[in-house]
Amino acid sequence: AGTDAPAPAPAAPAPVPAAPAAATKFNLDTPLQDIVADEKGKAVIEKHFPGMIALPEYEMFKAISLSQLQPYSNGKITDEMLAATAKDLAEIK
Repeated sequence: AGTDAPAPAPAAPAPVPAAPAAATKFNLDTPLQDIVADEKGKAVIEKHFPGMIALPEYEMFKAISLSQLQPYSNGKITDEMLAATAKDLAEIK
C-alpha cells in the first residue's frame, strides 16, 4: 500500500489545469488583430461589435485586447457584450 498511495496523487491534478488552456484558441485577452486574422474569430468580432474593424481608429487599438479596450469605449463595450464574445471565442478551436 505504501508504494501505491503516492502514485495517483501527482497524476490526478495534472490534466485538470491543462485542459481549459489548450481548448481555447482566443479569449478576451487576445489582441484584436490576432482574433481578426482568423476567419472564425473575425466573424465573432463582427457579430458582437458590428463595424468595429472598419473604424478608422481600428489601426490604433487593434494591438490590444477587448478587455484592455473596454475602459476606453465610453460604455460601448459592456460586460454582457464581453461575456457573449468570450463564449463564442471559446468555441473556436
